[in-house]
Amino acid sequence: MKKRIGILTSGGDCPGLNATIRGVAKACYEMLGQDKVEIIGVCDGYYGLIHNICREMKPEDFSGILTRGGTILGTKRQPFKMMTVIGEDNVDKVKNMKLTYHTQKLDCLLTLGGNGTHKTSKLLADEGLNVIGLPKTIDNDIFGTDVTFGFHTAVDIATDAIDRLHTTANSHSRILLCEIMGNKAGWLTLNAGIAGGADIILIPEIPYDIDKVCASVTKRSKSGKNFSIIAVAEGCFDVDEAKLKKKERAKRRAEAGITTATNRIAAQIQKNTGLEARVCVPGHMLRGGAPSAYDRLLATQFGEYAAQLIKDEKYGMTVAKVNGKITANKLEDIAGKTKFVEKDCQLVTTAKNIGISFGD
Repeated sequence: MKKRIGILTSGGDCPGLNATIRGVAKACYEMLGQDKVEIIGVCDGYYGLIHNICREMKPEDFSGILTRGGTILGTKRQPFKMMTVIGEDNVDKVKNMKLTYHTQKLDCLLTLGGNGTHKTSKLLADEGLNVIGLPKTIDNDIFGTDVTFGFHTAVDIATDAIDRLHTTANSHSRILLCEIMGNKAGWLTLNAGIAGGADIILIPEIPYDIDKVCASVTKRSKSGKNFSIIAVAEGCFDVDEAKLKKKERAKRRAEAGITTATNRIAAQIQKNTGLEARVCVPGHMLRGGAPSAYDRLLATQFGEYAAQLIKDEKYGMTVAKVNGKITANKLEDIAGKTKFVEKDCQLVTTAKNIGISFGD
């Protein structure tokens, strides 16, 4: 009897999704037998699961995708908080996802995604479906795993962006701020900031004092250094905003006509120090392109381990890397939890000990 395995990619895309899909498929074919496996690709994430947009994959579909960015299955964002809400379209999303699972005669479903994806994976597992998660995000903020695939590639790209700002900042005697993705967690900005030689790093976990940021810039200027590089996580906020709830912060910024935290910081630096400040936003370039060698290896390992879980029929799990070892966590133990940068973690300490300011 053939084992039918569904695979979907949900949330934001990132390098390594296709490498993981390939790892799962090749390992399943090898361990279970190619003639005993049918892989069903669910298109456009949970949207495809809700609307039964699926296609049966062939072995050749998984060839040549190790180095390919994005996702061959497509992806859409389906916010978890709306999964149990029946909207104007009158669609019961949970009921439909279960119906697609059974209509497609799936033995299990693999979900590749971030925090929201894992919360929905747990919801489906609680509904009785056989689900296995695979941790994907450039933010590296999934609880219970040291690293997620996509993260290291994004660090490389963000580092390259910061690298390129040094010469132009020096040439024009400017303060250049590089805005890096990361609404809740600052792992990407922290790693790229250190690797790219940033002078100041601002992340959500460490609210900044704009006066201290300006003081750091002024100190460098007075020491004869004619430029500064600031790595800014898009979700960072100052010490005053730290006292407010998320909606209150958003409302205050909207009323002040502030588009992003980075633009506000640049304006404040220029006003308070008299030094010219400019903003650079790599944006979605951090998600694009081929995965790095590290992510290709990690994705392949994650995919192979997921195949082992399928073989052993261990469901309700998500793959992880802990202390250098590929393992798995129960979905119920990690879904809904975020891995934040701790203020006294070794990377932050290292950065501070080489003179990088966090504006705190």
